[in-house]
Amino acid sequence: MSGFPESFEAVVIGASGGIGAALTARLAADPRVSRVHGFSRRSAVSLDLTDEASIAAAAATVETPRLVIVATGLLQDVDQSPEKRLADLDPARLARSFQVNAIGPALILKHFAPRLPREGKAVLAVLTARVGSISDNRLGGWYGYRAAKAAANQFVRTAAVELAARRGDAICVALHPGTVDTPLSAPFQKGVPDGKLFTPDFAAERLLAVIDGLTPVATGGFFAWDGQPIEF
Repeated sequence: MSGFPESFEAVVIGASGGIGAALTARLAADPRVSRVHGFSRRSAVSLDLTDEASIAAAAATVETPRLVIVATGLLQDVDQSPEKRLADLDPARLARSFQVNAIGPALILKHFAPRLPREGKAVLAVLTARVGSISDNRLGGWYGYRAAKAAANQFVRTAAVELAARRGDAICVALHPGTVDTPLSAPFQKGVPDGKLFTPDFAAERLLAVIDGLTPVATGGFFAWDGQPIEF
């Protein structure tokens, strides 16, 4: 991978999910990656986005990773679905969306950023979503998910400013993987144009290609799977 040393550690948060598992597999097959730390609620060292102690404990098992990818997200489950109208808003469900989609990733930045090496290329990448772009919102709906992903983007942008002062070579970005064929997107795939529903492996390949091409001038940015910048 361009700019990284011949041997480095990588971390994938959400390694049991569709995209996370594909990222973990591709990194494990890269001869320059000495070790991939895959964390999830199911991993040997359990990491729960709603439990800061578990995030801190997971970070403590990693020495100096040069790549940390947060591949987590919550759109809906049996107790939660995207809100179509203001009348659908529920405080508890909004709080849960923010906890998983924004606060959890922010706490990962808090505990993993200090682990980055002080010199040389290092990347913190948080998978958010294009619907988290405020300027791109023309359809409305999905209130909680949109707002939480927008908050995650702001956490990334703010962390990038801080990191630039402390670790000048570090890069902190938000990434949009496209619409990927995973349980998260399964109920919403009907309107996806032909050729725009990606396999997890394709998404992982493209995301790693974007990461490969990043330089410090990109820090704080928001990029799609094809490398194109997205406005916040």
